[in-house]
Amino acid sequence: MTESTSTSGMPARTNRPDGTSRARAEVRKSISPGAVDLPSLVPIMYTFMFRNIASDGFVFSDPQSPGDISRDSKPGCIIAAPSFPADTPGIDEDYVFNWVRDGAITAMEVAKADLPTRPGGTVQTLNDYVQFADLCHSNAVPTKGHACFNIAGDARPWTEQNDGPALQSITILAAYDQLDLDTQKRAVELVNSNVAYLLDVYRDATTNLWEEHSGFSFFARAAQLRCFEEIQASTVVGIDKPVGLQPAIDWLRQALAGHWDGSKYVSMMADPGDGAQPSPQNPVVSGYDPNIDIVQSAVYGAVPVTDTKLLATAAQLRSQWEEGGIACYPVNKADREQFGIGPLFGRYPGDVYDGDTSHPVLGGHPWALSTCNVAELHYRLAAEIKSSRKVPLDDLSAPFFAQSGIDASTAPAAAAAALTATGDAMVRAVVYHSDNLELSEQFDGTSGFERSVHNLTWSYAAYLSAMRARAEAV
Repeated sequence: MTESTSTSGMPARTNRPDGTSRARAEVRKSISPGAVDLPSLVPIMYTFMFRNIASDGFVFSDPQSPGDISRDSKPGCIIAAPSFPADTPGIDEDYVFNWVRDGAITAMEVAKADLPTRPGGTVQTLNDYVQFADLCHSNAVPTKGHACFNIAGDARPWTEQNDGPALQSITILAAYDQLDLDTQKRAVELVNSNVAYLLDVYRDATTNLWEEHSGFSFFARAAQLRCFEEIQASTVVGIDKPVGLQPAIDWLRQALAGHWDGSKYVSMMADPGDGAQPSPQNPVVSGYDPNIDIVQSAVYGAVPVTDTKLLATAAQLRSQWEEGGIACYPVNKADREQFGIGPLFGRYPGDVYDGDTSHPVLGGHPWALSTCNVAELHYRLAAEIKSSRKVPLDDLSAPFFAQSGIDASTAPAAAAAALTATGDAMVRAVVYHSDNLELSEQFDGTSGFERSVHNLTWSYAAYLSAMRARAEAV
């Protein structure tokens, strides 16, 4: 294993095939992670993200059927990562597929990127995205909530996830003005179909964000609520606003409130099988909370960043992975002591997934996207405080603010600055542990070196989304 200097001025973090490596302390001590200008890395992260988006001139081959052009990618396909077992020693996961959720989160960053346009003001990548999304929707089985498709647009045997159609609709609305006329018509039809489907299923159980359990998902409900609210407010010609829309909005708000167990929001609640609303005291599985998908419900869904119950949950998330926490990552202690950066965040305390399902590791590892999402929460909250000149500090949120050195005596402007600095420290840890700025799915919780599937598209999208939020905060 060698360690060189990357384009960011940070040491390259090169993996060994088994996903681990030895830190060279004498090199790292000469590097200051605090010297990195985080917004300046945005063009690089866009470039890495775009490598995972197919066009008519940039085609992916199916690694399971090399040479079969009928299975090649269609324009607009967004792969989760260019990682499959034969190409990634020590990893048994194939990510050369299009997940509806990941694709929507990625395409949102394309829509917000102010890209060069074609004549007529359209962005071809977004035209391609909508057309591929429509192809997948037409092929979706057994439901229109099907989560994963192959790169040619056919349904892959997988789970049903009812956050996907919601996130896809949110992204299409954001991209609408950058679509050509024909694609706009397809976009309206697709959004209307998604909403009609969601209005039939929003009360039902679904497979959760991490594709591990079925039940009543806080994240799915937050994504559906945001979708319905944006549909209700949309001025796009042709977007349907069914009579059931407002009742669904009201119901979802109440359902989200029901996930509060007195100290945190519960990620998943069990389906009792009798149609009754489950209680917060009946989660699907122990060890699943606090779960990072609660923070993601504010980043991608309708949960306000000023919700002090959300902030109480976020405080517990952080404490469980820092020194003294039930799932402490040694790398977080080392990063804090050496550089004052971090912490890195995982998914939940009982996680065992590290890209190799044959060899699970109890406790899991930190994820780049999880860390960027928590940083974004801090940036968004800083922007809200700057705008309102009020800090939403109460008994519930006090532990969250204390993690950034904020208490009742802190002025709003100082609180916003402290929250931004906290977010920066988290993102700097992501940059420091990257491999020449390329982002895998996870970092090793002990060594900090990258592991699991490489070049995860969502990791780049999460970095870009965080930087957009940071721009509003500063």
